[in-house]
Amino acid sequence: MKNTIDAHVEFDYKGESHAPRMTLDLDALLTAEGAIPSIHVLLAKANGIDSYSYQYEVMQDSDIVFDNAHGLAADYLVDGLFDQTAFIAAWHDSKVLGLLQPIAQRELGIADFAQHPELKNALLQAYRLGANSIR
Repeated sequence: MKNTIDAHVEFDYKGESHAPRMTLDLDALLTAEGAIPSIHVLLAKANGIDSYSYQYEVMQDSDIVFDNAHGLAADYLVDGLFDQTAFIAAWHDSKVLGLLQPIAQRELGIADFAQHPELKNALLQAYRLGANSIR
C-alpha cells in the first residue's frame, strides 16, 4: 500500500487567512531524497508561496498539522502529529524485510515473519550490522 499523508498549516498574512495543504507521497520522497525534506518548503512550492517572502516566514512560524495518512504512515500519526523519525525507520525496515522475506522462504520455509518475530528481529539486526560495518 502506498504511504501518503496530508499536511497543512493555517496562518494569517496581510489580514487574510491562508491554509496551504498538500498530500505527500512519502514513498516517492524517501526513494528520491533519502529523507523527508522540510514540509514547510514543500507546502510553499505546492501552493505558490515564494520561499523568500515574508508570507513564507509567517508560514514557517505555524505548526504543520497532518491527517489522512495511508499505509504504514497511519501507524505514526497521532492527533495531527506525525512521527517522521519513527516512520522513516519503519519504512526502511519494511524495505529490508521485503528483501529478506524471499531468502527466509527459500532457505527456511518461512513465508510470514509475523509468525516468527524473533527471526525477523535477528535478520534485521544482522542486516543493520552488515550495513554499518561497511561504512
